[in-house]
Amino acid sequence: TTFAYLCGDQRKDVCGYPLSIFFIVVNEFCERFSYYGMRAVLVLYFKYFLQWDEDLATSIYHTFVALCYLTPILGAIVADSWLGKFKTIIYLSIVYTIGQVAMAVSAVHDITDSNRDGTPDNMTFHVALSMVGLFLIALGTGGIKPCVAAFGGDQFSEHQDKQRRTFFSVFYLCINGGSLLSTIITPILRGQECGIYSQQKCYSLAFGVPAALMVVALVVFIVGSGMYYKAEPEGNIMLDVCKCIGFAIKNRYRHRSNQYPRRQHWMDWAEEKYDKLLIAQIKMVLKVLFLYIPLPMFWTLFDQKGSRWTLQATTMNGYFGTLVIQPDQMQTFNPILILTLVPIMDSVIYPLIKKCGFNFTPLKRMTVGMFLAAMAFVCAALVQVEIDKTLPVFPSASQSQLKLLNMGSSAVTVNLPGNEPLTLNAAQASDKYFTFETETIIVSVGSPVMTQTIFLKRKSRQTLLIPSVISDEWLLTQDLTSKPEQGNNEIRFVNGMNINILCKQYYSFLAIFSFLMIRTKFSLLSGSQSCEYIKDFGFGGSYTFFIPRTFVFGPNCQDSITVVEDIEPNSVHMALQIPQYFFITAGEVMFSVTGLEFSYSQAPSNMKAVLQAGWLFTVAIGNFIVLIVAEIAKLPNKWAEYVLFASLLVLVCIIFSTMAYFYTYIDPSEIEDQFSKKVDDDEDDKDKREKTEIKMVRRDSAESDDDSYKQSNM
Repeated sequence: TTFAYLCGDQRKDVCGYPLSIFFIVVNEFCERFSYYGMRAVLVLYFKYFLQWDEDLATSIYHTFVALCYLTPILGAIVADSWLGKFKTIIYLSIVYTIGQVAMAVSAVHDITDSNRDGTPDNMTFHVALSMVGLFLIALGTGGIKPCVAAFGGDQFSEHQDKQRRTFFSVFYLCINGGSLLSTIITPILRGQECGIYSQQKCYSLAFGVPAALMVVALVVFIVGSGMYYKAEPEGNIMLDVCKCIGFAIKNRYRHRSNQYPRRQHWMDWAEEKYDKLLIAQIKMVLKVLFLYIPLPMFWTLFDQKGSRWTLQATTMNGYFGTLVIQPDQMQTFNPILILTLVPIMDSVIYPLIKKCGFNFTPLKRMTVGMFLAAMAFVCAALVQVEIDKTLPVFPSASQSQLKLLNMGSSAVTVNLPGNEPLTLNAAQASDKYFTFETETIIVSVGSPVMTQTIFLKRKSRQTLLIPSVISDEWLLTQDLTSKPEQGNNEIRFVNGMNINILCKQYYSFLAIFSFLMIRTKFSLLSGSQSCEYIKDFGFGGSYTFFIPRTFVFGPNCQDSITVVEDIEPNSVHMALQIPQYFFITAGEVMFSVTGLEFSYSQAPSNMKAVLQAGWLFTVAIGNFIVLIVAEIAKLPNKWAEYVLFASLLVLVCIIFSTMAYFYTYIDPSEIEDQFSKKVDDDEDDKDKREKTEIKMVRRDSAESDDDSYKQSNM
């Protein structure tokens, strides 16, 4: 304590822990909440707010994730070589916060909605601002990633090893806790409706809350400033490694002629300038990095749970009893399963395998993890096949589709070209759409026959409203030619009465509006009369509610309203995604956790940062592979794309298992000790040589003095 006081150390301990780490833990929780909360709704923001197609939304999403895993290398170099960890965290957190605020502002549709129809009029502004925000977020979150945990470890003194281990456990618990809560909360916020002039999905709130949490993270970290131990930057080992490798390559190129003797390893060409111990350490690291070559393919599949899988969930039924699950909330299963599977694997599965006598080495675990990830995408493909079975067949560019609705109070018989005569009861619609290859058809109705020429529109769906008096005007309505987005339901009311009827929301006749509710209540109003209509809806359906001319207001008015299902709601349940989330998370536990453990055990103590950078680099490359494969493949069916990714990972899994078979495990500390011992022996030999030389010099000096004495006497 006296030494700390004399040195000006302001650190204080609470329950044996430095008080400063509590600020760091809170900072990490808020930052992870901010990042994962924003990322959970990002792909839906691209698709539904910026109105991009699924391929572009997926491409930009994975580009952003890749940048988030490339910038940690830059952050580590800046912190270790220039600013130090504390200043790096502060400066990049400010950049991070500005990026989150920019994302929140970019999602406010009222800024450019001059005609107040709920759709931004200047989409370029929103796209540009969101791209700037994402770049700043990638720079901030990636830059501070390698600094925060290490900065927390710096707060402990040498005798607090136990407390330091506990800190790291709590630290990573905060990461998963922030991820879990944010993936539950931000999708709920996104599902709300907000706006100044018009009500739309509240992406601004879904991004605004993470931005607020990032402000809290920054403020909390700054408040603890006076309590931190701030180590000065001491140089970055990655720069030394890169310089050594660069010199070896350059020196080898200079001596490429056959007249120079070959060396055992190409890194040995750096011996002219660099220490042999450093060269040996780099050799060990390169041996592990060579095994990293196939690893990006795992991350190619893993990170698609935030893009392709979320978009897949928008076409599914999220009704879990009385609970409604948003499509982007399905990502919550990943942190839940991580917190569940990690202790089960460590305390049950691995010990059980060991008792069975099977040598389940780290590389074998990683191979199994890759295979499980491939199985997850096989499950996703099977789910997609089931979804495709329920999708309606919409007209092609050369086709038209027509549905019939009898608005009369008596049955009619309708004749359509190429179809059997169809009898429609009073206030009833046909069960399906009829497909025609021509734009003009002749429809005959009733007896005596009334004939009409109907002009259809190509690549569209329409409903023919047959009036109660056949000689009156026949109307064609335009129907949807795609599934309603985001799991919403599209509803319209058709009034067959001679009086005006308004919904409680005051939408006009035949207007279509969207909502995402399980039970919805409508109020039909006409003067002092009213009718309450309640219906339970699914997800992604389209309905026409027909009010017949025989409709009577009263307690049983709901029974006389005809419900026509134009597009079937999503019938494939979101629960079918749980197996693929289980397999991908089990694969993550066996691949990622084991991979880091293996890498650290095979690398020298001063090269951990290099391997961490290499590991994060594989994540970035994996996200870039998503872009490449998606652009090259251009598969029309989503299930085929899932099978393609699964097949590629199985192929890579075979390659990795072959590489792992020939890998020889090493103990870096033993190799380093051998070099240290050799250096000590060399120093001892040097000391002996120096002592011998000194003795010889003294003897020669004595003889020289004796000769001089004799000469002077003479």
